Amino acid sequence: MRREIFRMNDPDARALLLSAPYLHLAATGAEGEPIVRALNVAPLDDGLCFHGAPVGEKLEALGRRCVLSAVDHVATVPSTFSDPERACPATTLYRSVQVHGRLELVEAPHQKARALQAIMERFQPEGGHVPLDPAHARYGELYEREVQGVMVCRVVVDSVDGKAKLAQNRTRAQRQQLLARLWERGAADDLRALELVAQANATPREDLPLPLQGPEGVTLHAWLDPSRLPELAALHGVAPGSDEHAALSRAHLRSSAWVGAVDPQGRLVASARALADGLRCALLLDRVLVEAQRGGEVEGALDGLLRAHPAVRGCARLSE
Repeated sequence: MRREIFRMNDPDARALLLSAPYLHLAATGAEGEPIVRALNVAPLDDGLCFHGAPVGEKLEALGRRCVLSAVDHVATVPSTFSDPERACPATTLYRSVQVHGRLELVEAPHQKARALQAIMERFQPEGGHVPLDPAHARYGELYEREVQGVMVCRVVVDSVDGKAKLAQNRTRAQRQQLLARLWERGAADDLRALELVAQANATPREDLPLPLQGPEGVTLHAWLDPSRLPELAALHGVAPGSDEHAALSRAHLRSSAWVGAVDPQGRLVASARALADGLRCALLLDRVLVEAQRGGEVEGALDGLLRAHPAVRGCARLSE
C-alpha cells in the first residue's frame, strides 16, 4: 500500500493551529517520563500561552523542549469506496500540525494578564467581561489576586510543521471516484472533506460531482467555511458586527444546507440555504446573488446545487 504525507504551507498550518479547539502538549518530566496534556491555547507575541493550577507534572516540564500538536480528522474512507472485497484501500483523510519549542513560565503580572486576556479573546470572542488589563480601573478589584494565583505558561515557538493527507497520492481517476463517493454518502463532514480534497489537488471542474460543476466564471460549493460569514452579511446588505449580522450567521451555520458560488477572485457572489428533515420536506431560504449574477446561469446552478444537496435531495416536498 502506497503511503505519502504532504506538507502544508506555513499559513495553512498556522491557521489550522489557531482553529483547533484544543492542543495536546507533549514533554518530559524531571526523570524523563513522558507528559501529555490537553490544553486551551492562545497565541501571544512569539509564543503560545495557556494557564492552569500551579501544581502538577507540567511544572516538571518547564525549561524543557516540548511539542504542541493538533489533528483535524477530515473523513474516514471505507475500503468499499473503491474495492468490493479488499480491506487495503480503507484510509483516513486528515490534517495535522506540530509546534516545536520550549516551555517557559510567565511570571510578570502584566504579562500574565496579557496572556489570560488573549485566551479570553480566543475562546470568548463575544467579550462581555471586564478586560484583563492592569490599566483598567477595576482590574485590581476583579483580577489582581486571581492573576497572582494562577500559573501561566508559554511555548516559545521554534518551528511549525503541518502535514495533510488529502488523497494527493491517488490517481486523478481515484480522486474523482472518492469525490463522487463523498457526495453520495453526503454527511456534513463529507461535504467539508470534498471541499478540502478538491482544493488540495486543484481538482478540475469536470472531475467534481455534477451539481458542483456549475457554469464558467464561478466555482460552486456545498460547504462554506464560517470565515465567509462577513461576505454573506455584505451580500444581504447587513452591517458587520450588528445583531442582524449575528442572527444571520447563526441561521446559516445551523441550516441543513448552506451553498454558495465564488468568483475567480475568491469572492462569495451567491448564497442560499435550506432547512430540511431529510425525508419529507425542505424549505429553501435566503437565496441572494450579486446583481451581475441575478437571473443568469449562476442563479440556476445555485438553485440546482441546493436541491441536489445531500440534506435536501431525499425530501419529497420542497417549498420556498
